[in-house]
Amino acid sequence: MAEPVQAASSRAPEARLGGAELSPLALAGVSGCGTIRIPREEIGNYEGRLEYWEAQSEMALVVCEPTTAYHERPSQRLAGLARLIAASRGAPIETFGTTDLVRFKADGTRSKLIQADQILYVDPSVLPAGAPVVDVDGHALPDVVLEVDYSTDVRVWKLPLYEAWGFPEVWVDVPDERSHPRSRPSGLTIHVHDGERFQEAPSSRAFPSWTAEEIHVALSRRLPSPETLAVLRRVGRALGAKEGTGPDDDPWLRAERADAREEAHAEGRAEGRALMVVAVLQARGVATGPDLPERLAGLRGWSEVEMVQAAQTCADEAELLRRLQR
Repeated sequence: MAEPVQAASSRAPEARLGGAELSPLALAGVSGCGTIRIPREEIGNYEGRLEYWEAQSEMALVVCEPTTAYHERPSQRLAGLARLIAASRGAPIETFGTTDLVRFKADGTRSKLIQADQILYVDPSVLPAGAPVVDVDGHALPDVVLEVDYSTDVRVWKLPLYEAWGFPEVWVDVPDERSHPRSRPSGLTIHVHDGERFQEAPSSRAFPSWTAEEIHVALSRRLPSPETLAVLRRVGRALGAKEGTGPDDDPWLRAERADAREEAHAEGRAEGRALMVVAVLQARGVATGPDLPERLAGLRGWSEVEMVQAAQTCADEAELLRRLQR
């Protein structure tokens, strides 16, 4: 059974993980995390949130402060934004939420793991179907990892570990409303791996042209603004251009577009039918009001032939409408 959280003694704020072999547990307290013990035989079934775990000590880092909506919202919003980009792209993008990123020993048991706030695969087919975790050394790594810095500072230990493990791109978002450290400005930073280390970049490599500022704004708003929706379409079209896909390749958008086209055709037919009926009345010398075409176009359940026959036999406009509105 996992033991209660124990906060480590305070260390200098400038302390950082200094190499792949240094245990992040040494920086508990600086990172905004405390420690708990989770035995090796329990880690595979552990359902709580944690940041890091290692088999050697059977110790894990967990966030000291309770999880809040301010921490959870950006990662959930990113999943929704990715779905919109995927629709414009015409190909799926997979998001996994809080996921175990695991390094295994030779005997198949877990050696170390990190939990990310959100991971994205631009090409979901590279991850084996049904994989319960991401094997850092055996699976394709996610194209993007999102870390939300609400009450922690992932720069202290987690970002260096992602760098040492070779993750291609990590986004660190500091929400506009945050807990700690308050001296850090809100915003999002993009870290792309150059083969040796992370370099901060103005825009995403996985999502071409999507800038750090645009991503942060999108993650910070409850509903996407028209400007953000335009950005998502731009990014989706850029991805689709590489693969020769577009919105009509997305099943949902394709069905919606087909319905819209059918509705437009139906409206066009209704308007044409109404104008034909008015022409028949006018040819007979029957007076018509200016709103008659619109009223006739809104009628349903009558064929063009039936409406023309009614126009040929009615005494006036009022009788025509009485007959067609029954």
